[in-house]
Amino acid sequence: MENQAQKIFETVEEILSQIPEHVILVAAAKTRTLEEVKAVIQAGVKHIGYNYIQEALPIINEIGSAAQWHMIGHLQTNKAKHVAESFDWMETIDSWRLAKYLDHRCQMVGKIMPVLIEINSGRESNKTGVLPGNVISLVEKVSQLKNLKLQGLMTMGPRFGEPENSRPYFQLTRSIFDRIAGMNLPNVEMKYLSMGMSNSYPIAIEEGANIVRIGTRLFGERS
Repeated sequence: MENQAQKIFETVEEILSQIPEHVILVAAAKTRTLEEVKAVIQAGVKHIGYNYIQEALPIINEIGSAAQWHMIGHLQTNKAKHVAESFDWMETIDSWRLAKYLDHRCQMVGKIMPVLIEINSGRESNKTGVLPGNVISLVEKVSQLKNLKLQGLMTMGPRFGEPENSRPYFQLTRSIFDRIAGMNLPNVEMKYLSMGMSNSYPIAIEEGANIVRIGTRLFGERS
């Protein structure tokens, strides 16, 4: 494990030296061990992302406030309670029903949570996220909620072997982001654009991303 921790440390150092200072690096920790997550935090990563609640909770309980915890996977409404109680960011709001329920749960624990709306920029039937044409109406509704603070957009985009192919989907998401920012809605502060993963994050940053979610590139291939 010492070798692994050293490798993680070197990779984090390399990535942080390559990306602009204003870009938040979220370590996508799906299937990673507690030791791996601790190693990435010790190496200087302050934001950890999880796709699944049941996998995240034991790690969050163990590590606590040494990192900020991002929900980056699809969330069922019946799990919103756990996000309100244990996470710091919610990146995957994709319906009014989920937003309302999470707002209610945040109210119960006395928290105002930063949230991003997830866009299905590739309009893929097998992916979650709001279709580009429906984003504005959801934004207008979410802006009325008292315990969610809408701070931007997130997209996965279609997966390509060639990262350059992701560019149009990042550009589309950025254009929607700019449009919402220009609307000056109450309780909406368009600060964060979460786009790009292990192979596409350099392209995403070129297109305006200031949150990137990196897993394999940080931790190595899953064993």
